[in-house]
Amino acid sequence: MEMAKKTLLLVDDEDDVRNVMALSLRDEGYEIGMASGAVEALKMLHQAPFDMVVSDYVMPVMNGLELQRQIRKEFPDTLRIILTGRPDLEMAVTAMNEGTIHRFLVKPWDQVDLQINVRLGFDKLQLERENRKLLATVKRQSDFIESLEKDHPGLVSAKRSGTGAVIVDDAEVLKRYAATLRTLPLPK
Repeated sequence: MEMAKKTLLLVDDEDDVRNVMALSLRDEGYEIGMASGAVEALKMLHQAPFDMVVSDYVMPVMNGLELQRQIRKEFPDTLRIILTGRPDLEMAVTAMNEGTIHRFLVKPWDQVDLQINVRLGFDKLQLERENRKLLATVKRQSDFIESLEKDHPGLVSAKRSGTGAVIVDDAEVLKRYAATLRTLPLPK
């Protein structure tokens, strides 16, 4: 299942850096938005959420880590990457361990490295979204089975054949469900 559209917000207080990042990623098919700082980025996220935010670390008003923490709080499904010209390994490890950011990239970046990390980020997002859908399906099925067991005690713990078919060897159970089975539509 492919993500419908992949939206990416690039945040840096330097116009040239934002433009070069956008240029590096233009052929990847992303819908790219650009913000000159944290305040503008948050405003844009409130107007139309983005799948991923790549932000500079050193910015006026609010640094990239503070921005990414705020994004994590308000938009937990948005993947976050920090890009900085002033690498701080301790900050990067802390931010990654606490789940604030997915990746930490250093300026000047390698174009291929940036493209790969953004692509891998979108792959991760897609897997997480599919996982949430599967977990929701399992939860619904579990609730349904629980409901069936409540209405028909012993049904869930019924004996099964090697192929998973229910084996009914209780005469009372057979009598009780025979009428129900006769009313079910036959497969076409």
